[in-house]
Amino acid sequence: MLNRGYAYTTIISSKHHGQALLSHLASLYPHSTPRAWQQNLNNGEVTLNGVTADGSESVISGQLLVWNRPPWIEPDTPQHFEVLFDDPHLLAVNKPSGLPTLPGGGFLENTLLRLVQKQFPNANPVHRLGRGTSGIVLFAKTSQAASTLGANWNTPRVQKIYRALAQNVAERDTYEILTPIGLVPHPRLGQVWAAKSGGKPSKSLARVISRSASTTTFEVSLHSGRPHQIRIHLSSIGHPLVGDPLYGSGGQPLENLPGLPGDGGYFLHAQFLKFHHPITGEQIHLEAPLPPGFSRVPNT
Repeated sequence: MLNRGYAYTTIISSKHHGQALLSHLASLYPHSTPRAWQQNLNNGEVTLNGVTADGSESVISGQLLVWNRPPWIEPDTPQHFEVLFDDPHLLAVNKPSGLPTLPGGGFLENTLLRLVQKQFPNANPVHRLGRGTSGIVLFAKTSQAASTLGANWNTPRVQKIYRALAQNVAERDTYEILTPIGLVPHPRLGQVWAAKSGGKPSKSLARVISRSASTTTFEVSLHSGRPHQIRIHLSSIGHPLVGDPLYGSGGQPLENLPGLPGDGGYFLHAQFLKFHHPITGEQIHLEAPLPPGFSRVPNT
């Protein structure tokens, strides 16, 4: 089924002033080649300040650039979620792997947000999980709940604990991982979050749950909220997630054509979430049961 299409809107920044529009589009949206972008322009899909563009224009700082992407057929995704908690202020659900939390990356309707809002129109996610990550996603139904949880999210007031299946056998039982995270080159996207000296400070605590002949199952507590933090942190200590198409040892993109951040295939589950209710003050302990994939893995 076709979705409704989408208007991708940006403001031309001063650093791109004077750049040819075709070159700017190809660098802004590197998933398509300049040739493909020229076809989009020929189709009348791109406007500058409301005027249909042909690609030869030199962009000017402050201009409104809009790509009116026509409706497209989205990749299939799981179309279910499990409600873990529901009251007038909050909603917590168990997201399946393969379902994006928010629109993006070619997904507009096939997202957790769209599915949830069909049943709970005033619910908005406080955070997001990667498409391949399963587990707890917390939604706020009121502005007060959203504001309080947003302020507390990356503080000790909110405890987030994940289960991760990683490559290689851990030598130690616990790890404090402080690898900084920043943007590094990626051959298909231009850049992606990864381990980077001088990047943003990050902290994870990893505890071994079990070991097999070639893998380790970790319980990981997050003490910061960087993109893809667990995948990057575990790979930075020599334990990339089993099946991760993007990150290899050292916390860097794989050398031979790494995958995209949203690609699945790995085992990562947001299992526990503990916090005080933003309105009542009640201590909330949430748990999302492990998905079947984990139980099929020998060392779990």
